[in-house]
Amino acid sequence: MTVVSFATSAPELIVSIKAALDGFPDLALGNVVGSNIANLGLVLAITVLLGSIDVRKSFYTTDWPVMMVASLLFVGFIYFDGVLQQYEGIIMVVFLFLFLIYLLRFQKTAVVDEMPEDDIPLPLYKIVMFLGIGGTALWGGSELLIDGAVGMASTFGVSDRIIGITIVSVGTSIPELAASIIAILKKEKAISLGNLIGSNIFNLLAVLGITSIITPITVVDQGLLSSDIFWMLGISFLILPLVFFPKGLRLGWRDGLVLMIFYIVFVYLTVT
Repeated sequence: MTVVSFATSAPELIVSIKAALDGFPDLALGNVVGSNIANLGLVLAITVLLGSIDVRKSFYTTDWPVMMVASLLFVGFIYFDGVLQQYEGIIMVVFLFLFLIYLLRFQKTAVVDEMPEDDIPLPLYKIVMFLGIGGTALWGGSELLIDGAVGMASTFGVSDRIIGITIVSVGTSIPELAASIIAILKKEKAISLGNLIGSNIFNLLAVLGITSIITPITVVDQGLLSSDIFWMLGISFLILPLVFFPKGLRLGWRDGLVLMIFYIVFVYLTVT
């Protein structure tokens, strides 16, 4: 919910800031909205198709409610005037900060250290080096991704929003997919669901919050307001009944199929 989610949301942050500064606000918004839909409709679907997940109580007491509040906060800010203002971005970042304080202060004791005792922590110079290399690669990748996305939009004659909500969002969701599959393989299934829920929260509050503080984001393609944000709210809400039915606090392959069908229908209706 914290470290892994922030790390896997870094591509969305870099790409959205770059897109907004370059004058492509719909890429910035479409990237985050599409990524949130892809995290649940594609990544979570693939994860539970590979193996069922037992869901912890914190999902419905903390994680899911915070994701829904963050989603509704974003929709409320942008739906009526089509602009995500700087002060709205500040409110979103403050909300995220309060959520992180709550997680670290009140739920830290619930975390069990499952690392093998023979694990050796990385030395500081390696941590700094890896962060530097990864950060540089992320920025370089964002430059290429934005250039490719804008080129694709102009080549096929579609809006930045459609490219952002499909191609770019899937591209920036690949870290979530990789982290979730690795978590399944290492039998850390709780990490995979927490990572995706946390990543959606970070995408909305940190990525769009920080981006709008740097430069206000204005909606260009109205399809984002009339369709995309409601698909995002819909799949975010859908997770709750899927977790409880047919078996309580469990996501299985049938739930994965439902999520995958939801995502395929969304992409089909978006591009047609």
